[in-house]
Amino acid sequence: MSSPWLLPPPKRLRSWRLPSERLPSTERCFSAETQEEAAETTTTTEDASADMKEFEEKVVEETAVELKAAAAAAPVVAPVPITPATYVLQTVDRSKIRPGRTLEVPNSVALPFLKRPPALDGTQAGDFGFDPLGLSEEFDLFTMQEAEIRHSRLAMLAVIGWPLSELIAPDWMLQANGCAPSVLNGVNPISFLSIVAAFGAVGFFEYKTALRRGDTTKFGKMHRADMSETVGGQYGVAGDYGFDPLNLYSSIGDNAYARKGLREVEVSHGRMAMLGITGFAAWEATTGHAVVENSMFFHPNAQLPALVAAYFAFGYFFERDEETSDTYLRYKMSSEGIARWENLRIGFGLSDGSAEEVAPGAGSAGLPDFDVITEFPAKASAFFEGLQSKYEDLENSYMKNVVNKKD
Repeated sequence: MSSPWLLPPPKRLRSWRLPSERLPSTERCFSAETQEEAAETTTTTEDASADMKEFEEKVVEETAVELKAAAAAAPVVAPVPITPATYVLQTVDRSKIRPGRTLEVPNSVALPFLKRPPALDGTQAGDFGFDPLGLSEEFDLFTMQEAEIRHSRLAMLAVIGWPLSELIAPDWMLQANGCAPSVLNGVNPISFLSIVAAFGAVGFFEYKTALRRGDTTKFGKMHRADMSETVGGQYGVAGDYGFDPLNLYSSIGDNAYARKGLREVEVSHGRMAMLGITGFAAWEATTGHAVVENSMFFHPNAQLPALVAAYFAFGYFFERDEETSDTYLRYKMSSEGIARWENLRIGFGLSDGSAEEVAPGAGSAGLPDFDVITEFPAKASAFFEGLQSKYEDLENSYMKNVVNKKD
């Protein structure tokens, strides 16, 4: 038989509360010992909560005191005003070339799959770590630089004089098919004498300057100061003959880095010229035809201007896609390019400028309308054909009224 007090009376249903709120009412379910243990546990929990609260208050109070003491003990540092003198100290000193520009780079800049040559630390103009045969370890670096800059300057003169001679020199000075005289193309007696005279002049210049002392000249003293902290800086720089009649050496800046920049430009152009003149000689020796023959670089034509115009037109309408620039080489039509393309379409009568038309570049690839692309070659071809026709008319008029009239 169950006890009647286990079920709550009906009137208590109206005041039903959470178990935690009605714990005192459950005391009737336990014995006296259980009630005493529960009372002790409750007392212990209350005491622990009170101790924890007291501890937290004490920590907060002590922390506040320590922070206040630290703030009072810390010295007040006044902000340093930025003055011209301070600004000069913070800028990079460009009065001297600092050694070891590429010492921290383990591999060659020009040949990343090879280690950096020890002698090529990037302090000299044109030094990109290119020495696959290790010549900088066996020979004097300054001597090799001097030889390179001399060959570079001769190549820059030759790469202009070679095609120019084939364009304007008389036939009796040239070889078969109008090729310039050379070791591979052969020479005739007159051109042989001219070549001997040129080599004689170069040899005399070499004799007078090979063992020169350039550290006492105006540019020599300047270079010694610029390169005083680099290995071999006491020799100055290669190719210094004191030749600067137009005073261009310090035109982009009167400091060591600006002068080195101009020297690097000269070396880079000289290397391209050496490759160019080698290509000229190889082409004519292989084909037997002059490099100026049927070349768009040496005769009036519309091909080269069209290529140049296409290059600039692409940059006029398109820009690099920055979202994928670190992974892909993708381009999209810029906002300015969209406006320019629409103006061009209006100029060609392909658009009336209404807002309902789809703007170029609206597609996923950012390209103009396909119909416009297919129509453009025909229009461009007609344009260049008109220019060619006008050029032929002018040429015929010139031959008729000037050349033939003199005959």
